[in-house]
Amino acid sequence: MSQSERPALRPVSLPAGWTPASWRERPAMQLPTYPDQDVLAGVQDELRALPPLVTSWEITALKQQLADAQEGRRFLLQGGDCAENFSDCSSDVISNRLKVLLQMSLVLVHGMRLPVVRVGRFAGQYAKPRSADTETRDGVTLPSYRGDIVNAPEFTAQARTPDPRRMVKAHARSAMTMNFVRSLIDGGFADLHHPEYWDLRWVGHSPLADEYHRMVSGIGDAVRFMETLSGTAVHNLNRVDFFTSHEALLLPYEEAQTRQVPRQWGWFDLSTHFPWIGMRTAALDGAHVEYFRGIRNPVAVKIGPSVTPDQLLALVDVLNPDDEPGRLSLIHRMGAAHIADRLPPLLDAIRRDGRRVLWVCDPMHGNTEASSNGYKTRRFRNIRSEIEQAFDLHAAAGTRLGGVHLELTGEDVTECTGGARDLSDRDLERAYRSSVDPRLNYEQALETAMLIVRKQSLSLA
Repeated sequence: MSQSERPALRPVSLPAGWTPASWRERPAMQLPTYPDQDVLAGVQDELRALPPLVTSWEITALKQQLADAQEGRRFLLQGGDCAENFSDCSSDVISNRLKVLLQMSLVLVHGMRLPVVRVGRFAGQYAKPRSADTETRDGVTLPSYRGDIVNAPEFTAQARTPDPRRMVKAHARSAMTMNFVRSLIDGGFADLHHPEYWDLRWVGHSPLADEYHRMVSGIGDAVRFMETLSGTAVHNLNRVDFFTSHEALLLPYEEAQTRQVPRQWGWFDLSTHFPWIGMRTAALDGAHVEYFRGIRNPVAVKIGPSVTPDQLLALVDVLNPDDEPGRLSLIHRMGAAHIADRLPPLLDAIRRDGRRVLWVCDPMHGNTEASSNGYKTRRFRNIRSEIEQAFDLHAAAGTRLGGVHLELTGEDVTECTGGARDLSDRDLERAYRSSVDPRLNYEQALETAMLIVRKQSLSLA
């Protein structure tokens, strides 16, 4: 693609009256109550002195790629754990997580004939919103578990008391995760000459194995053909761009890593490339929207079935007043039962006003339910239905579905039912490991990539 074809990332206005701490003047939801504010302030000072986790030029590069995705020139694949645990900061967990995202992106590139923007829900996804501030068991009431960055899951007073020092530990775990991911990618882990290296142990016996291996073989043949024609190795196929994202829920943590950088104007949240606002914290006058309106990162907002067109347009006005390309993604999470009724009015409102956004489908969060044996689960048929309906609804509205947002893992878990192996409620007992939300396992994740390709092909037919 020539530079003239790319949507320009033009300068935008510096937000009036904004500082990294101006969110403190707004109502703040989903924040823990720390017992010692002096300790919290000291931890924030310590975080401000630590090196950033990402760079401003990486953030700008991602914004350009998201601008391309808005124009249909790329497709966003955003995926990872519902909530990272400190104990998951290990080489096996990180490499398996990277493998399944690479496998999915290979399927998407092969089938959609588009470059894929790869964004992981990791290296910072340590905070989780909760439906209540407290939890009661056997007459004992304690603070809710809000993720490893805040407190611990064990039901004791000591474990559940919010501890600011955990933010420093989260920063360290995020840095180690990013360092390992960068080392793997820079070392050729993502080399398209050898996609067979990305295999997880399941591939040999999965019902999807043959189809996946045919894609791998086809891509390998195409690479060798190009190199034969050119007479030289295609070196830019030995690495990929990879970006991080997390829900920027814990504002004291985000504020401490919001910085100005040399030769750049404005402020960047250097804890991640791509922060998002969850549905519970997207109030127009709330602290999270106030914080997000001032940072230069590309940002996203989760959009649920209760959002009205007027509310959405007002939110877009605040978060992207200059209609900057690549700046704003809207991640709709309606649920398979509601998307047909609730999404079209929002698509129509954005299209009529000519707003520049990237539409992304999250088919996970609107489809959570309890299994017959008491597990929190998601049924693959509902996940599939929401994705398929999303493609159809965008096509009917004259808009474009430009990406997906998935909770998944590279581990051998049984948390979502259905899929190629038709997991049942009883199978959940075998390997249910999530401490918060159910995730697609590696096989269900790959099947999702394949159904996206098939659906997109049908939509274009």
